[in-house]
Amino acid sequence: MTENSNSFSSNHPPLPPTTEEARLAWLRLLRSRRVGPATFWRLLSEHGCAEAALAELPVIAAAAGVDDYHVCPTGVAMAELKAARIYGARAVFAGEPGYPPLLAQIADAPPMLWVAGDVAALGRPAVALVGARNASSLGGRMAKSLAKELGKEGFVVVSGLARGIDTAAHQAALGSGTVAVMAGGVDVLYPSENTRLAEDIRNGGGALVSEQPMGAQPHARHFPARNRIVSGMSGATVVVEAAAKSGSLITARAALDQGREVLAVPGHPFDARASGCNMLIRDGARLVRGADDVIEAIAPAVQVAQVEMDLPIVPAPAPEKRGLRETANLHGEILSRLGHSPVPEDQLIRDLDAPSGVVTPVLTDLELDGHIRRRPGGMLSRA
Repeated sequence: MTENSNSFSSNHPPLPPTTEEARLAWLRLLRSRRVGPATFWRLLSEHGCAEAALAELPVIAAAAGVDDYHVCPTGVAMAELKAARIYGARAVFAGEPGYPPLLAQIADAPPMLWVAGDVAALGRPAVALVGARNASSLGGRMAKSLAKELGKEGFVVVSGLARGIDTAAHQAALGSGTVAVMAGGVDVLYPSENTRLAEDIRNGGGALVSEQPMGAQPHARHFPARNRIVSGMSGATVVVEAAAKSGSLITARAALDQGREVLAVPGHPFDARASGCNMLIRDGARLVRGADDVIEAIAPAVQVAQVEMDLPIVPAPAPEKRGLRETANLHGEILSRLGHSPVPEDQLIRDLDAPSGVVTPVLTDLELDGHIRRRPGGMLSRA
C-alpha cells in the first residue's frame, strides 16, 4: 500500500448529510471537544455516520484517558443554526454542490462551511491573493491590478480580509467576485475597519466564509487554519508582499502541501516587506509580473478541474482504518521528540519510522491546536 493511500482525504464520504437530523449530527460531531477536521473524517470513516460516531465518542475518550467527556449538546448546535439564520448565513457541507470543489480535495478539508453571500462564488475558478498587512503603496497597487485583471478573466479572488494586501485585493475584485475567508465566525467582521468592505463583498456577488462557529472571536491559532482554506479553495496562491516570517508564507506553505501553484511578486532586496516573496522565488515559486503570469500557471489546473466537475461522483476507496488511540499515541510520540530547539520535519518523520502520509496530517492537527510551531526552512519545535 502506498503512502498516499493513508491520506485522510480518502476518508471523506462521497455523499453529504441528506436530512436535517443528519446535518445536525454532523454539526454536533464537529463542535464536540477535541474533534477537528481530521478527527471528524476519521470518526465518520470508522463508524459510518455522525450519529454513530457521537454515540461512541465518550467511550473513545474514556479509552484515551479523558474522563467525564460529553459530546456537543443538541441545544448548542441548534443555537448556532438559529444564529446563522438570523445573520443570513448558509451551511454548506462537504459533498454538496455549493462546496468549493478544490477545497474538497485537501486532506483536512472542513466538513462544513458557513457562507454569507452568494454561494455560487465558491464554485468558480479561484486565485488566492495574500500579502503584508503593512503593505507599501506599490504593493497595494500591484494587488489591485492583479485582482482586476484576474476578475476580468473570470477568476474569483480569495483572500483573508486582513489589512493591506488582502484589503486591496478584495476591493479591486468587488465587481467581478471575491471570497473572504474569516478566522473567526462568519458574523464576526475582523478587523472592524473592514466591516463596510465585508458587507460590500457579501451583498455584491461575493461571499464571506468560515469553518468556525457563529459568533466565534478570532484567536491566533485560528489564522493558520483559515490560511489552509484560502489556499485550498484556490488553484494558485499569489504572494504580493511578505516579510521573511509572516502569515502569508504559512498560506504559501499550505498551498505547496496541497499541491497547488505558488507564485510571488518580487521586490527590492532592501525592502523587508519583499524578503518573503524573494525567498519563495529563490526556492522555486513562479515570478509574477502581471496577471498573465498567473493565468499561464493556473490554466492547466483549471482545465483539469472543469473536466473533473463534469464527471459523475465515484465513491472514494475504503481507507485503511487507524483508531483514535493510535493517533493519540502518535501525537505523544511527536511531542516527546520535539523541544524548543527546532528540528527538521523530514528528520522527525524518519525518526518516527512512519509514512509521511500518516505523520503530516497529524503535524497539521498539532499545529492548528497550538502544540507545535513551524519555523523557516522546514523546521519544527514545541510551541
